[in-house]
Amino acid sequence: MEKELHEQYEYARRRIKQKKRLYFHFVLFVLGSLLLFIANKFFEIAADSHWSIWVITIWLFLFILHFIKIFITDRFMNKNWEREQIDRLVALQQKKLDQLQTQVNNDDLK
Repeated sequence: MEKELHEQYEYARRRIKQKKRLYFHFVLFVLGSLLLFIANKFFEIAADSHWSIWVITIWLFLFILHFIKIFITDRFMNKNWEREQIDRLVALQQKKLDQLQTQVNNDDLK
C-alpha cells in the first residue's frame, strides 16, 4: 500500500514539474516574442524584413508541441498505460508458450 502511495506522489510531483515548466515556457514565449517584435519594429533591427514574425511563429509551433506533450500525450500514456501494455504483451507471450507446450505434449503422445 505504501509503495502505491509513493508512486502516486511521485507521479503527481512529476506532473506538477512538467506543468510548471510549460507555464514558464509560455511566459518566456510571451516576453521573448514581445522583445523580438519591439527589436524589429521600433529599434529597426533589420526592419526591412519580417524576421521576428518567422522566429515567433517557429517558437509558437514549438510551444504547441510542448503543450501537446504535457496535456495530451503524457496524460494518457503514463505509468498505468505502460503497465497495461506490458501485462497484455506478457499474457500474449504466455498464451503462445502454452500453445507450444500443448503442441509438444500432443506430439509426444503420438
